[in-house]
Amino acid sequence: MMALAMGAVAIPGTSAWAQDAGDAATAPPKSTTVTTQDVQDDVNDPFEGSNRFFFEVNQVLDELLLRPVAVVYRAILPDFAQDGVRNFMNNLNSPVIFANDLFQGEGDRAGTTLLRFGINSTIGIGGLIDVAKELGHPYHDEDFGQTLAVWGVGEGPYFYFPLMGPSTARDFTGFVVDRGLDPLTYVNWGDDDLEYVPIARTVLNVIDLRARNIETLDDIERSSVDYYASIRSLYRQSRADAARNGAPSEDLPDFDSGGGITAPSPISQNLSAQ
Repeated sequence: MMALAMGAVAIPGTSAWAQDAGDAATAPPKSTTVTTQDVQDDVNDPFEGSNRFFFEVNQVLDELLLRPVAVVYRAILPDFAQDGVRNFMNNLNSPVIFANDLFQGEGDRAGTTLLRFGINSTIGIGGLIDVAKELGHPYHDEDFGQTLAVWGVGEGPYFYFPLMGPSTARDFTGFVVDRGLDPLTYVNWGDDDLEYVPIARTVLNVIDLRARNIETLDDIERSSVDYYASIRSLYRQSRADAARNGAPSEDLPDFDSGGGITAPSPISQNLSAQ
């Protein structure tokens, strides 16, 4: 389920992607196009043949399974419950964000992450309520792929992994490191009542992300002459924006990324620009 979902949602994240799911449902669709020049400039795709094949496989699985589940999820859960899910998932990712803040030399942002985790884990009932945001400490996301970019590491070739979606050599490396930085990776879930917790975390995370971006993804697919090339270009733009810590391109669509580490191509956001 994690792998399937990331084929659909592991795409661009920017500071403008903080729109609530309810707003996305009522707002008019924003047309998104990728020019011929964009495609021509986006040439670092040495495995395009296999990438396109897996892209088509993901599209079929998304249409048959993930999108219908996301539609039901959004129809059943009220907005405040969906926000609670997203807040909880973001709070769980705080240790990874904190570590990458430090790796990037962002002491102030690291302090904000630590403060948010303390406030939301206590007053915010385990992170279900984003009390820290109301107190003037908005959420931001960081991952080791962004850290490598800040350190000057090039993105490397583009990949579209089977089921798991778009990534680059740099972002896949970052994903592996982030898993190592996540304290929950080392929790022993051997108890019969707890062994499904990591799976439940991942499934709930990706369903929520897919539900928040139904209209946006539909609009991109409708307006794209080459949907694969559009996703590839938008993904690369978004990762470049993420590395700049909230200096997004005005050409990117209005995604709601949520945050969290569940795929080789983590989506990043900076809610301070909401």
